[in-house]
Amino acid sequence: MDKKQLYTVIIFSENIVGLLNQVTIIFTRRQLNIETLSVSPSAIRGIHKFTITTFAERDMIDKVVKQIDKRVDILKAYYNTDEDLVHQEIALYKLSSERFLRLQGVEELIRRYNARVLEMNEDCIVLEKSGHYEETQALFLELSRSTGVLQFIRSGRIAITKSKVEPLSDMLAAMEKKINENP
Repeated sequence: MDKKQLYTVIIFSENIVGLLNQVTIIFTRRQLNIETLSVSPSAIRGIHKFTITTFAERDMIDKVVKQIDKRVDILKAYYNTDEDLVHQEIALYKLSSERFLRLQGVEELIRRYNARVLEMNEDCIVLEKSGHYEETQALFLELSRSTGVLQFIRSGRIAITKSKVEPLSDMLAAMEKKINENP
């Protein structure tokens, strides 16, 4: 039996109302929890890209992706492991200005985590950190221990493949070639 690992599911579709609900139902029926979810326009005009992470066994993620890919509204669905991707998340941390500025080594902390100050006023400071989950979580834990975090939010994963083109590009090129061969 395979052990569960984190998979990133990439889905390409047109921007259709209700499609996200249809996709999440497939995960729910298989009792898979969606860890992160991000949807945005892709590099191809009119096509949106869903990036979903979930912990699953290999055979289960195969079934889920095949089921998603069969949907009429889906252009292409596939999955990757972290080794196949370049990925990031972004996190925002809201801190008390007074407590943060009293902290020893504030500049060193910001540099060490490669964080940015987005907002600074007399009441609060907002820091931004992009990176992998472990990096944004480590900063959260350090800030929680040293100053307390007033608010915290982390985005879903955004990811692109390390390969030259994504499977959707290959599929669209093959379709275009077929159309041009059979006018």
